[in-house]
Amino acid sequence: MQKISLRRMREFYTYGSISNDIRPRRDAPPDWRRGRMIERRLDIMIGCSIGRNFQVTVGGGSYQEGLASVMQGVPPGMLITEQEIYSDLLLRKPGADELSSPRVEPDLPVIYTGVNAADTIEGAGNKNLTNGTPLTVLIPNLDRHFIHIKQYQDTNRTPRPGHASYASFMKYGPADDAIGAGIFSGRYTSTIVAAGHVARRVLEACGVRVFSYIKEAAGVKMKDVDLETAWTAYNQYKKYRCDYDPFYQQIFVSGRINPEQRFLEKMAIFAEIENEIAEIRQRAVEPVPAEVRDKYGVHHVINCPDLDAAEAMLDACNAITQTGDSSGGIVEIAALGLPPGVGEPVFYKLDGELGRLMSIGAVKAVEVGAGFAVKDMTGYQSNDRMRSADGKIQFDSNNAGGITGGLTTGQPVIARIAVKPTPTIDKEQNTVDKYTMENKTLSAITRRDPTIVGRIWPVAESLAAILILDHLFAHYGYCALKDKVSGGK
Repeated sequence: MQKISLRRMREFYTYGSISNDIRPRRDAPPDWRRGRMIERRLDIMIGCSIGRNFQVTVGGGSYQEGLASVMQGVPPGMLITEQEIYSDLLLRKPGADELSSPRVEPDLPVIYTGVNAADTIEGAGNKNLTNGTPLTVLIPNLDRHFIHIKQYQDTNRTPRPGHASYASFMKYGPADDAIGAGIFSGRYTSTIVAAGHVARRVLEACGVRVFSYIKEAAGVKMKDVDLETAWTAYNQYKKYRCDYDPFYQQIFVSGRINPEQRFLEKMAIFAEIENEIAEIRQRAVEPVPAEVRDKYGVHHVINCPDLDAAEAMLDACNAITQTGDSSGGIVEIAALGLPPGVGEPVFYKLDGELGRLMSIGAVKAVEVGAGFAVKDMTGYQSNDRMRSADGKIQFDSNNAGGITGGLTTGQPVIARIAVKPTPTIDKEQNTVDKYTMENKTLSAITRRDPTIVGRIWPVAESLAAILILDHLFAHYGYCALKDKVSGGK
């Protein structure tokens, strides 16, 4: 078949005036007129918002100017700083350890809207507090050099097997943002983490804790631990990462970026930091595994409360990476402190909403409570039997994962996600040239993670927090209205 340039391709196609189909023009080559190359709907990327009461909209791409997270429903009067948001973003950012992509994006956030720029009345003390309007957090891309863009340009004709690159091209056409996979890159998940930080802040004020940890990686499983032990280990891991992160210490703790600065002042500093990334990283203190374990009681790479399993996970992931391949795993998310009754009975069941964790790239399965294991249980084994103790209802088990009938029971809400291996690998794979339809092979040369499971857990807990907060808002509103209508009866 005749090869045709992208410019010629654009010349030969026109949009249907009624159906919005992309159609070959009459002067296009015969093969194109017969529709052998591309006939698709003119689609718009509209699936980038979530929530009814706490709404989050994300945008941006891996090699665009940056990313954005816009939150509606943030209560007024909250002090939310870039330093606090970054304390969560640094858990997800690339280039932090041997299991993450070598890309060295610092993932520094800047708050753009939604907070007061000054006291609304002299002496009111509400400067920098949220004001109830949409809260916008921007995350500029600072490590996007031409050499890496060129790597994508050289390989973008051949979609990566297992990645979204083929399907996104078929949906969005030649204008598809294929540099670094655009919004299909794991890079976009930084926007979820930024919004998730805010959601968790609100949830914590309501007595709800949402956290996660790696339960399995590269076939290595952790032993069961109680949730309070896991919660303690989780917080220690976060403290360790903040203490050792050079950008957290040199940019935020030092006060180089602080809430008193105007937006443009911060952006000027970001422009300086873009040229200092290597220098800042060189000043970092490298963690010594034994010292981290002794001081913090955590593993230096893997967020897992079972330290022996964490070390075995790291070894297993590295062994697979050495073969040019990648690995997957399981992340467990827990929500503690939710009152009974949160959720809806039919279409917005809370466990159904947690199924939206599939919105995270690389997540291929979600289970709640005992999950798929219920298929091997009897009803007696599956049921969480109840008893009264000290005037409270207690359960003998939690196979339901804290949710029955779509509503919380007051028990911990437990969900797990299955994370597939990174699709971009060193091994040669069969693919096609998406313009000429010729068979090709591809050996990836672009930057990528040896495993996604090491960085996806902050994303999972963040999206879970967003989903749960959205339902908690509805629950509180329903309870308040019910009390008003019934006179408190």
